[in-house]
Amino acid sequence: MRLFAAVVPPPAAVRELAAAVAPLHALPQAAGLRWTGEPTWHLTLAFLGQVDAEDLGPLRTRLDAAAATVARTPRLRLAGSGRFGERALWAGVEGDTLPLRRLAEEVATAARDTGIDVDERPFRGHLTLARAGGRSGPPTAAGRGLPALAGALADFAGTEWPATSLKLMRSHLGTGAAHYETVADWALGSAGAVADGS
Repeated sequence: MRLFAAVVPPPAAVRELAAAVAPLHALPQAAGLRWTGEPTWHLTLAFLGQVDAEDLGPLRTRLDAAAATVARTPRLRLAGSGRFGERALWAGVEGDTLPLRRLAEEVATAARDTGIDVDERPFRGHLTLARAGGRSGPPTAAGRGLPALAGALADFAGTEWPATSLKLMRSHLGTGAAHYETVADWALGSAGAVADGS
């Protein structure tokens, strides 16, 4: 299974951001970009890659412990924007970002303790809006328009919301857009699993 751990903004926050992003699609600088779909919007805490079925149980146990380290529910808001070079456009996150970063570190540790390799780069909270180029290929000429698009969204500031759960998500990749499925879900700010998608 191709898995990642994430915090998913509530529908109201997604709608706010979508309303701000929609006008960007019509700008000349947006030509050639692959826009992510609103149902897939999330804040990635750790990308776990391909995880063997036998590792799923131990991983879930460790993620349960990671979620339990969050003493109170973080309050976040989607705000600002930026880009990763000429590769991707993103919306930023503000608010209780320190507990979010600590949770990302706990999730990465849980994965490593399960024998799963995770990216060593420090956590940077963001929600990917668009990409230039293929999923794994180099950026295309469309990436040259990203600075203008990031600038157009720089003043966006959404309403604050509680990050109530840590989600373990499965990514289904095909010829079309990616589809995500929740494998497990843990409350943040209180102990225990909230839901179980398996």
